Amino acid sequence: MTLRIVRVDDEATLLDWRRVHNEIVPPAALSVEEVRERSTRNILEVAYDGDVLVGCSTVRPPSAETAAETVIARVLPPYRRRGFGETLYQHCLAQTGGPVETHILASNVEGIRFAEHHGFVEVETYVLPGETESWVLLRLDSASR
Repeated sequence: MTLRIVRVDDEATLLDWRRVHNEIVPPAALSVEEVRERSTRNILEVAYDGDVLVGCSTVRPPSAETAAETVIARVLPPYRRRGFGETLYQHCLAQTGGPVETHILASNVEGIRFAEHHGFVEVETYVLPGETESWVLLRLDSASR
């Protein structure tokens, strides 16, 4: 495994990030402009095995609603269970300094299992206004860092 993690900083990486995001969370599919806007306030990165796109990540700073930083690592289904998620997650975690949380589509059982395995604890399940899909908010137990 030769995972190469690249910051979204041009049109090609932006489109790759969007592709992974939209495939893994179709109920929250984003336009190119929405991804471009997110890249101005969050750390968006894409992960490649050599030249093959395998995943993406988001590290979001604390907000007015929460003091926690948000870490989200996504790996396309054909590339799961090869260590890519672990490497991507650890890379993201290394960019944080305080409390950490993640948000996972409730139907993404593998993602929730991965988060719980890494010490995240479910805080709440919620539905965003105007949507029907449930999301799970999980926080990292500080002893798991």
